[in-house]
Amino acid sequence: QVQLVESGGGSVQAGGSLRLSCAVSGATFENYCMGWYRQAPGKEREGVASIATGGGVTWYADSVKGRFAISQGNAKNTRVLEMNSLKPEETAMYYCAADLRPKYGGSCGDPSGYRYNYWGQGTQVTVSS
Repeated sequence: QVQLVESGGGSVQAGGSLRLSCAVSGATFENYCMGWYRQAPGKEREGVASIATGGGVTWYADSVKGRFAISQGNAKNTRVLEMNSLKPEETAMYYCAADLRPKYGGSCGDPSGYRYNYWGQGTQVTVSS
């Protein structure tokens, strides 16, 4: 069965950095879309970043461009979201999400959309001012 296992997150002061990791298991295809979205209490879900695991094409929300980056993790099925220069307004639960249909070429787009139908358990990111 499909599982998305997240790790990382925590608390940091404004301007600091955190890393989130997501391991996807049970996928039928090697090339698919995965990413992270976040949701703060009382706010709508917001896509943060995504990557096409085959071609490596990434997508980032305008609000995080230049500060966040997705990279390959230690395992083939793992990706890491590096978050730098964090802001207090980015305090939220961060969820790993995946669209495991085969993806060949192009961007995966916003991972908060309905096509991403697998999710991790979420991890809290708290940024203090």
